[in-house]
Amino acid sequence: MKFIYSDSHKLHFPQAEYHRGEMVTPFEKPERIEQITARLDEVGFTGIQCDELWDSEPVLKVHSADYLQFLKTAWQEWLAAGFNGDLMAGNFPVRRMQQRCPKHIDGKAGFYSSGNDTSINAGTWEAAQASCMATQRAQKVVANGDAACLALCRPPGHHAGKDLFGGYCFLNNAAVAAQMFLDQGAKKVAIIDIDFHHGNGTQDIFYERGDVLFASLHGQPEDSYPYYSGYADETGKGDGAGCNFNFPMPPGTRYETWAQALEDAIFHIQKFRAAALIVSLGVDTYKEDPISFFGLETEDYLQCGKHLSQLNLPTVFVLEGGYALDMVGQNVANVLLGFEGC
Repeated sequence: MKFIYSDSHKLHFPQAEYHRGEMVTPFEKPERIEQITARLDEVGFTGIQCDELWDSEPVLKVHSADYLQFLKTAWQEWLAAGFNGDLMAGNFPVRRMQQRCPKHIDGKAGFYSSGNDTSINAGTWEAAQASCMATQRAQKVVANGDAACLALCRPPGHHAGKDLFGGYCFLNNAAVAAQMFLDQGAKKVAIIDIDFHHGNGTQDIFYERGDVLFASLHGQPEDSYPYYSGYADETGKGDGAGCNFNFPMPPGTRYETWAQALEDAIFHIQKFRAAALIVSLGVDTYKEDPISFFGLETEDYLQCGKHLSQLNLPTVFVLEGGYALDMVGQNVANVLLGFEGC
């Protein structure tokens, strides 16, 4: 299997995030990609450096134009306002407040953000574009005949909504890949999100659309980020009614329980008759992940890959989370090895 990456991901490296009452070094850091790339090389996968220009057309079908303009200019506006340090939202348009975008960058940051866990620095926009480029290249590899391909996306994307960034995410790479398959003629596409955290951004984008099925396996929102979405009764709306499936699970969930949810999601995807599959590949379900509470073992990811291969669909893997640096490379590699039947 090929994997696509870009060294431009290193341009995005905020220096702090707010976590449990204190400022800490972000868990989502450049070393994640270095660890994964090294392990994928060791097991024999083929890495392709991606430096081509991105195609904005499918991106504009899943994100609003005003939001993309905000991401493009936010850092320059932040500096022009005389602020020091990384851009981090501090004010939000909560219940019963006006939903109007302010002129000032401090207000804009909160208007387009879902929380203060995610910062923007000088290289964020370029890194986010490069992450999306890697996804677009991986989709083209699969569309041209490969059974599967991995986009090593950093920053990740599944928490990015139509017009919101958060959860380390700015552009929704999985959504872009799905839209590309549709633009190329596919009638239906499925996205399965196996990251520990609910893919609230992906759900937001496709919740009222019937051409994309979204299924997410994640920590129950009563106890885990993003807290305000991911309940089982969120099943879609309008044209998307019955196309959204959430599988929230409690603290301490181990593979046996998690795998049953995976099988249920696979059943719904088979019934949907999708022409292609996008896997939001997060391995923060691992037992030692520092910001999660499931109990999956490294060997379980081999079985996960085998389960996904049952769908027998052209498949684009899109990297999301996974923050146990010592094992993130092996856990990602095991999903791909299992998928290939190794």
